[in-house]
Amino acid sequence: MSLSIPNAPNSGLFKPGYQNYDAEDGAVIRNIEACRTISQTVATSLGPYGRNKIVINHLQKMILTSDAATILRELEVVHPAAKLVVMASQQQEAEMGDATNLVIVLAGELLKKAEELIRMGLKTSDIVVGYEKAQIEVLKVLEDLEIDKVEDIRSLPSLSKALRTVIAAKQTGNEAILADMVAEAVLAVLPKNPYNFNVDNIRVVKIMGGSLEQSRVVKGMVFGRQPEGTIKKATKAKVGVFSCPLDIAQTETKGTVLLKNAQEMLDFTKGEEAQVENVVKELHDSGMRVVVAGSSVGELALHYLNRAGILVIKVMSKFELRRLCRVVGATPLARLGAPMPEEMGSIDVVETLEIGGDRVTVFRQENETTRTATIVLRGATQNHLDDIERAVDDGVNVVKAITRDARLVPGAGAAEMGLIERISAYADRTPGLPQYAIRKYAEAFEVVPRLLAESAGLDATEVLARLYTAHSKAAGPEKQGEEDKVCTLGVDIENEDGSGTLDAEAEGILDLMVSKSWAVKLATEAARTVLSVDQIIVARQAGGPKPPGPNPNWDEDD
Repeated sequence: MSLSIPNAPNSGLFKPGYQNYDAEDGAVIRNIEACRTISQTVATSLGPYGRNKIVINHLQKMILTSDAATILRELEVVHPAAKLVVMASQQQEAEMGDATNLVIVLAGELLKKAEELIRMGLKTSDIVVGYEKAQIEVLKVLEDLEIDKVEDIRSLPSLSKALRTVIAAKQTGNEAILADMVAEAVLAVLPKNPYNFNVDNIRVVKIMGGSLEQSRVVKGMVFGRQPEGTIKKATKAKVGVFSCPLDIAQTETKGTVLLKNAQEMLDFTKGEEAQVENVVKELHDSGMRVVVAGSSVGELALHYLNRAGILVIKVMSKFELRRLCRVVGATPLARLGAPMPEEMGSIDVVETLEIGGDRVTVFRQENETTRTATIVLRGATQNHLDDIERAVDDGVNVVKAITRDARLVPGAGAAEMGLIERISAYADRTPGLPQYAIRKYAEAFEVVPRLLAESAGLDATEVLARLYTAHSKAAGPEKQGEEDKVCTLGVDIENEDGSGTLDAEAEGILDLMVSKSWAVKLATEAARTVLSVDQIIVARQAGGPKPPGPNPNWDEDD
C-alpha cells in the first residue's frame, strides 16, 4: 500500500493548531506592514511639535504623552515582527534615554524602502548587505558632521546648551527653564569623575498647582509628607534609620491576661511604657535628633519621641529609604535601640515646607555637592506633571551619555539632510546590486525633516527642496578641495522668516552624536532582522480553552 501524502503543505509535520506563514505568502511584506503600522502610530509624535497620544492601559489608567517609549510600553504590541522594532526602541531607552522615536520611525522608513526594492525584484539578502554597508558609512559620516562639543561638563551654560534640544522635543517652550534646572541638579551631584555619574541620584517630586516657573532644585531629598510628631525642624542633627517598626513587639500567639483589681490594671502597661521610654532615652543619649522609620510608628513611641525632642518621619518605600541612607550616610537598622556611632548619619537641615498647600519634608545638605538632588516640579494637572517628568528624565539620561561622548551634531533635521547627501554619493561609488539598497537607505533619512515640517504645518515638499539645494551645494564637487564645511540648515518649525528653514548651529539646536549613532545602529539592526525572516511558525497556545471574560452585566439585578 503506497504512503498517502497530504495535499496541504506541512500538514502532518506539526501538531494540529500550528500556523505557518511562508515567504511565498508574502511573510516579509506582511511583517514590513506590521512594523510600518507601529512606526506610523508614533511618527506623528516626533519632534517639538509632535502630537500627543492618549493611551488607556489595561488598568484603565490614562496616559497622555508624545514620548514613544512610554506609548509603546503601554500599548503591549504582540505581533512578533513589530515586537523586534519595539525592542530596539526599548534598548535605545536603556542605553541613551533619548531618541526612542527616531529608532522606530527610521526602522519603519527603512522597511518601507526595502518593500519598494523587493517589489522591484531585489532579493532580501542584497538589501540586507546594502543596508549593512550603508550603516557603516553613516557612522563614519556622523563623525564628520560634528559642529560642537560640551567642552566643560561642570559649566552650567555649556551643559544646559546640550540639554535644551532634548527637552524641547518633549516640552517645547519650556526647554530653557527645564534645561537650566536639570543642569543645576546634575552639577550638584556630579562626582569627581563624571563617568561615574548615576542618574538615580536625581529625584523628581511632583506637586500639583502653581506653574512650571515655580519649580526649583533642592540639594537633598524631598518627601511628600510631614513628620509624624510635633517636632518639624532640626539642624546639624544626627540621623538614625530604622527599617523595623518603632513599636512594642507583639507576641506571636494570643494570650489572655486575668486582672484581679484596678491596681493590676494600672500596672499592666507600666512595663511596656518603661521599655519604650528606655529605648527613646538611649536614642536621645546617643545624640540622635532625627529618626527615619521604614515601617509603622506606635502611638506610645511617638509620645516619648516628642517628649525627647526627636523628629520622626515615615518613609514607606524601601528604595527611598536606601537613597536617604546614601544622602545622610547612615546604615538602616533592623533592631530598635541606640545605634553605633558609625551607623548614624548626619544632616545639615531637616525642615517642613509648605508648597502649594502640600506640606513636604526636606532633607538638605548645605555643602557644595550632595549625594542626591531633587527637582520639585509644579504644574496644573497630573498628566502635565507626568509629561514634564519624562522630559526631565530624558535630560538626566542624556547627561550620562554626554559623560561618554560630548560631541554634538546639528539638530532640526540638518544632520539627516547631510547624511542623505553623503550616503547617496557613497551609493554612486558602490558597484553591484547593493548600491540600490544604499541609495534607498539614504532616502529613508528624509523622513525626519519631512515629519518635522509636517507637524509644524509647513509645506514639507517646499521645505525639503530648499534643504536639498543648500546641502547639495555644501557637499558639491567644487567644494571637495576646501575645508569641508558642514551645512547646518534645518527645518524651522516656528517658520519665523517664512522660508521654513533655519541655521541649527546659530539657533543652538544641537543633537548628541552618540544617541543619534545608537539610534541608527538599532534601527538598522531591527530592519535587517525583520528582512531576514522568511517564515513565521506560530505554535498553538498551551493549555485548555480560554477562561470566560468578565460578565458585562455584572451590576444588573436580573
